[in-house]
Amino acid sequence: QKEDIEVTLLPAGHCPGSVMFLFEGEKGTVLYTGDFRLAKGEAARMQLLHSGTRVKDIQSVYLDTTFCDPKFYHIPSREECLNGILELVRSWTSLTRYHVVWLNCKAAYGYEYLFINLSEELGIKVHVNKLDMFRNMPEILYHVTTDPHTQIHACRHPRDDDCFRGNRLPCGMTCQNGTPLHVISIKPSTMWFGERIK
Repeated sequence: QKEDIEVTLLPAGHCPGSVMFLFEGEKGTVLYTGDFRLAKGEAARMQLLHSGTRVKDIQSVYLDTTFCDPKFYHIPSREECLNGILELVRSWTSLTRYHVVWLNCKAAYGYEYLFINLSEELGIKVHVNKLDMFRNMPEILYHVTTDPHTQIHACRHPRDDDCFRGNRLPCGMTCQNGTPLHVISIKPSTMWFGERIK
């Protein structure tokens, strides 16, 4: 038996290109998604989830997501997380130009929102190893740099070593103009948060 099904891709907000699939057919409507990150009210603004003035009737939602676990019952909003990191980075980098921050980012993608907002708010570009991964995301290119002489780093260890070694940045910068750098590490991680309920 054949049935025509309409499949709509909706932005999942997880990392660039991530999508949710909305399947619509004679037997009903199903939403399937892997990891997603949507702000409050964001789904309400997705026109493709609406039919006329009301939200489409979705019979089933399938979540194939890392955080579908009771220990992740409360995850702070993206805005709360950004404000906390922004406050910490601002207070540290304002001490002297030798006070730098290393954003210990586990993955290569998914931190663009953080990089753009930190750069816009503080007027400091974020150091990354390479720019080629951002070539198709021109909106971020103004906010990142391969020049390590900046106060915010998201560079990565050559072997993806997750260890933070003393005051050393993954790019090897230890001082500027002969003055040692003072480095703090911030690990933006939902997984880390969920594993530490306090």
